[in-house]
Amino acid sequence: MKSQKTTQTMKPATAAKKLGIHLGAAPAEFQEGVVSRDELNALQADPPAWLRDLRSHGPHPRAVSAARLGVSIAGLARGGVTEPLTSEQIEALKVELPEWLQDERATQAEARKEAVRIKEKNAKTAVSEPAKKRTGAAQRTRSSRPRS
Repeated sequence: MKSQKTTQTMKPATAAKKLGIHLGAAPAEFQEGVVSRDELNALQADPPAWLRDLRSHGPHPRAVSAARLGVSIAGLARGGVTEPLTSEQIEALKVELPEWLQDERATQAEARKEAVRIKEKNAKTAVSEPAKKRTGAAQRTRSSRPRS
């Protein structure tokens, strides 16, 4: 007997995240149903007009908005941005360049520099340290164990 192969499905929120779109802006049939792995692959390979429109114009999820503005998701929240932004709103913020956005970009730049510094430090440490010799139980011999 062969077992039936079940189709892998996911919730609409998971599919929206994988597609990089805001679920609330997706069509109702997308929001209300389940998405199979094959359907997701088809959407990624040949996106329909609604998906292309959402990706280019928004509204965008926080992660996409934050990346386009060059800040973290937490930075968006600190700046008072709690709603999904459209591409037009993101461009307006880039032109306006409010003080919070300047501060968050500086914070993000510092965080990136620190991450690079730590990565380089760890790489140097890993290369310069000699391999440590094994000790303890691995070096014990059979002759030191009592025979039963």
